[in-house]
Amino acid sequence: MPIYEFVCESCSHKFEELVALSDKTLPNCPKCQSKETKKVLSACGVRSHGIPTGSGGFDSPGCSPGGG
Repeated sequence: MPIYEFVCESCSHKFEELVALSDKTLPNCPKCQSKETKKVLSACGVRSHGIPTGSGGFDSPGCSPGGG
């Protein structure tokens, strides 16, 4: 299942959720339980590959730190 980013239009809370490709409904906001959520475009979808940073981690080209 892919992970998507969402934002609540009621309280502006941003959250991530695992959603099945076959699921046509959007998740409720985990903060206020509103059904007024929308999917937002993620800056980057893959973090497991990239350039070694020298500190034991990887820096994925085109992705900002904490971009998910």
